Amino acid sequence: MERDPLVLMRLPEALADFLSSLRTKKLSPHTVAGYERDLRTVTEIVASAAGVPPAELEVRRLTGRAVRTAFAEFSGPRSAASVNRAWSAWNQFLTFCVAEGLLEGNPMAAVPRPRQPAKAPKPLLGDGTASLTLLERIAAGAREARDPWVERDLVVLALALVTGMRSAELLSLTVGSIGGSPGDRRIQVVGKGGRTRSLPIEAPVERLVERYLRSRCERFGLADLPRSAALLVDTRNEPLRRGGLQYLVRQCYRYAGVHDRVQRGTLVHALRHEFATRLAERGASAHELMELLGHSSIVTGQAYVASTAREVRRAAQGNPAYGVLAEYAREDGGGAVGDASAG
Repeated sequence: MERDPLVLMRLPEALADFLSSLRTKKLSPHTVAGYERDLRTVTEIVASAAGVPPAELEVRRLTGRAVRTAFAEFSGPRSAASVNRAWSAWNQFLTFCVAEGLLEGNPMAAVPRPRQPAKAPKPLLGDGTASLTLLERIAAGAREARDPWVERDLVVLALALVTGMRSAELLSLTVGSIGGSPGDRRIQVVGKGGRTRSLPIEAPVERLVERYLRSRCERFGLADLPRSAALLVDTRNEPLRRGGLQYLVRQCYRYAGVHDRVQRGTLVHALRHEFATRLAERGASAHELMELLGHSSIVTGQAYVASTAREVRRAAQGNPAYGVLAEYAREDGGGAVGDASAG
């Protein structure tokens, strides 16, 4: 039986079809933009090597050798995380091409994928009081701004710290996202992949949200707010956007004096890590964290539990060497451990 001939299609057209197909996955716009950027960058490298304009490159030219060579060049100045993201995007795209009859097989099998160390959670540094300091100082009006709005700033921080929502989830909230009777309020959150979850909030946060909404009506001369209105807004009553949220949180860190406790590579996400880490310290299970954080796998929740190392610390405390060290530490004339001469 003869194999059907491959469909001939230029790469830009195939990329457009693939990106259009991603709509059914309900991915975030940020994720889709990242995929498109990685796909087009590697396409330009392949086209340059083939000596043709990217617009003229045909899908059938994507051989294992061509894609592997392009990824070698692409990987040079980029981190393992960036290469892994691009690898994933191209693997999905080329699987799509096989399904569409544009390629006989997926050439990504010929492209090595870099190893990435497991990501450790990055909560706020210190003894666990940084989040309390942050809330206290912002509530006291520490953040200086041309148009201060303490009620709004405090709600943003509080929601992040008591629910662990992602930035995109916070920004997608509407007034109608909060429901339930007083004392049993919950927030309906739409997470990655369109998955929804219901997160509980307690009375103190209920009151903060109510105070914020009253201040918003007073500030903008509104009688009421429709349920479809964005919950979090800027000082012009426009829906708060990603850049505005990042700026707000960065400024709050700065004026609260905790900016030095924010680990590199985090900003709003540090509050999500803080939420999960402190719950794990107080005994939350990996499954409970998975449900609250909206993860599809229990593995990430386990990372928070492991990072607190409750069981490991408890076991290590049984080391008999601690008994000797405790006596040594109590001796008035004893030097610090490690002061003894090495001989």
